[in-house]
Amino acid sequence: MNGKEFIKAVKFITEEKGISEDVVFEGMEQALITAYKKNFKKHTNVKVDIDRKTGEIKVFTYYVVVDEYIEGEEYVDEEGNVNFTEPDINEDAQVLLEDIIEKYPDAKVGDTIYEEVTPKDFGRIATSTAKQVLTQRVREAERESIMADYEDKQDEIMVGILAMEDAKNYYVDLGRARGILPKSEIIPGEELKMGSSIRVYLSKVESTTKGPLIMCTRKHYGFVKRLFESIIPEFKDGILVLHGVAREAGLRSKVAVESLNPNIDAIGTCIGERGSRIASILAELNGEKVDLVEYSSDNETYIKNALSPAKDVIVSIIDDTKNREALAIVNEENQRLAIGKGGINIKLASKLTRFRINIKTMDEINEEGNK
Repeated sequence: MNGKEFIKAVKFITEEKGISEDVVFEGMEQALITAYKKNFKKHTNVKVDIDRKTGEIKVFTYYVVVDEYIEGEEYVDEEGNVNFTEPDINEDAQVLLEDIIEKYPDAKVGDTIYEEVTPKDFGRIATSTAKQVLTQRVREAERESIMADYEDKQDEIMVGILAMEDAKNYYVDLGRARGILPKSEIIPGEELKMGSSIRVYLSKVESTTKGPLIMCTRKHYGFVKRLFESIIPEFKDGILVLHGVAREAGLRSKVAVESLNPNIDAIGTCIGERGSRIASILAELNGEKVDLVEYSSDNETYIKNALSPAKDVIVSIIDDTKNREALAIVNEENQRLAIGKGGINIKLASKLTRFRINIKTMDEINEEGNK
């Protein structure tokens, strides 16, 4: 590869991949310095210059003129060993004024003197190095470009295609990258088919040497939150506000919603005409039950709503600061509904409202008062 071909290749790749020419040239120059030291001379005072127009490559050794040699300073490390810091000017690059003045009569202390030392057969090494650097820079640029496409997608839902699976994971084709969906993160009971479209919640997007690491899930409460926001436009329009989601994936979720328009019912809007909106959400959740809870800034009302389907609930706030405790009084008929099968209703209500809720009947309270 001659100089013109190299320049042409650099321009083509930088334009196609969106890489800065300076990044390529600087990477090339550093790589050639390493190649020179490895193949010709191991001195550290070497500089490589690539002409940005012609592609001509020259190697220079350089010297800084000093009046006396500068050494590193002595210090003792934590283990008691005597060491020396690196001097401000590399030892190989120092030359005494008295040794150089005859060859360079105008030299003075502090000057940097360059001497060309380009080997005759350096072109062969340069060609090989150029290919390596260009390949490396292209890969780095592609990784950075892909990462830029996905770094702001964390905590969002994306639609992909189930492309592969192994013993522990599914792999979701998200376009320019693949997400990892652990089999432990799918909704319990659902069956996935290769090649089918799937919605996933991106729980983690991280840059690695091989490109972005994208971890996906369908069990996270954020998956339910983003489903509502994507299917029901009133959330994006700011008419409805989603205040929180509490979830036991595969069993039940509680979603707290509020309408900022007094003429619009939050729960009815989420359900949609003939239940069309909530039906779409339930289908995506593989039949997982969803309780829509009307949010209230009044904690007693909010907790009462969160304990639905239990009715006739009387709530008393015991502590709304540090411990956040509340007492919910129900009749015997509604006690079972308030607690839920396996305690799931009270568990989700507590998560949603962030209160530790105790449920008691009036008879239980009277018995405790008589003891």
